[in-house]
Amino acid sequence: MIRNKYTGEDIIFSCEVFPPKRDDDIYEIFQTLDAIEDLKPDYISVTYGAGGSNSKKTAKISSYIQNVCDVEALAHMTAVGMTHESLTERLEELKKKAVGRILALRGDKPRTMTEEEFEAREFRYASDLIREINRFGGFRIAAACYPEKHPESKDVETDIRYLKEKCDLGVEELITQMFFDNEKFYRFREKIEAVGIKASLHAGIMPITRVNQLGTSVSLSGSSVPTELSNMIAKYAEDPAGMRRAGIEYAVRQIEDLMKNGITGVHIYSMNKADVTREIYNAVVGE
Repeated sequence: MIRNKYTGEDIIFSCEVFPPKRDDDIYEIFQTLDAIEDLKPDYISVTYGAGGSNSKKTAKISSYIQNVCDVEALAHMTAVGMTHESLTERLEELKKKAVGRILALRGDKPRTMTEEEFEAREFRYASDLIREINRFGGFRIAAACYPEKHPESKDVETDIRYLKEKCDLGVEELITQMFFDNEKFYRFREKIEAVGIKASLHAGIMPITRVNQLGTSVSLSGSSVPTELSNMIAKYAEDPAGMRRAGIEYAVRQIEDLMKNGITGVHIYSMNKADVTREIYNAVVGE
């Protein structure tokens, strides 16, 4: 944990890594993890890939985090493409590797999956996956949430109703998708507290360090782009070093404001960039 210099409270600090597409690049992730393990984040999450395409890599990387880095690993797991049999196999594998935390997600339809296959999937929603993980037992479960609503939801209220269902099933932690406007996060926090959601809420922050970074990420997360951020991207369109510096500073300002407003956790989406994670960490802890 890190100390909130404004309130004196402890804040959960975590980050995310994703498996490489090529098998022979996996050691680059290990190098990334080696470069941030001394920060001692409360946990490091590992993404899964569409339809479980990276499931074996996720388990391997999670094991490295848990057993070599001595940091809690949070393994992503998606409902799309999962069967009851494959779920049991993957839970048993994580258990053998001493990985005890899972982020349960619905997941997006893989490009290789037909509409018929998608509609016939065994686990339709993340809540279905959560029920089965709980039946298996032995795991601490987290879920994702969307401060500006899931792109497929009709409104925030509907989103929060389903989120409450997940928490009632035993979800202990909520990690938000990236957002760039803290006011939207604060309104979301008020709404989930009003319906009795008590899970620990961790704010997902993505530092925009490259001009072309926003596109796909924003379309998948449903996040809006504030004028300040879009102006910053335009300003540094031809200045990669300036863009990197400005993007980190923007993320740090977000976190500073969140700290002033009593955030309980911050989760960094640093795109496997150990140096970016470290710079943000040092800035928010005052080193």
